Amino acid sequence: MTGLMRYFLIFICSSYLIACGIHLREANAFGYQRMLISGQTQITTPLKKSLTRNGVAVSADAQNVDLQVDLLKEENEKRILSLSGTGKVNEYELYYRIHYRTKPVSEQLWSKPEIIEARREFSYSDTDLLAKQDEEKLLVEDMHKEVLGRLMRRLAALKKP
Repeated sequence: MTGLMRYFLIFICSSYLIACGIHLREANAFGYQRMLISGQTQITTPLKKSLTRNGVAVSADAQNVDLQVDLLKEENEKRILSLSGTGKVNEYELYYRIHYRTKPVSEQLWSKPEIIEARREFSYSDTDLLAKQDEEKLLVEDMHKEVLGRLMRRLAALKKP
């Protein structure tokens, strides 16, 4: 009898989840199907790959595109967040910013430059130097992925006039 009750409970829970509208996130639907990506940043290549995976043709020629994306510059910054009583660093704050602008081929002017930023804090210790350097590297990679995801969502939100 307990096995039957367990299956019944699983059925009820799964029916509730299906009924409340939970579903997997779908691929972004882009309004522009052909893009030109210009500018050399650390996320340029991953951006092109992500766009291609989402069905957007990335072209090297400005003649055959619907939208031009110009990655103007990127900034990596590391700030001291807190110091110990002896003047040693306890925490750092990492920033990664990307400046970009877009221009549909049908328009003459570029959009105003926009900024996407990611920030992370991490504790620091001289005794764990190698581990903290690895942690910083992982945090920077995570910030790149976050900025890339935000840029993909912003590009997907652009619609043709």
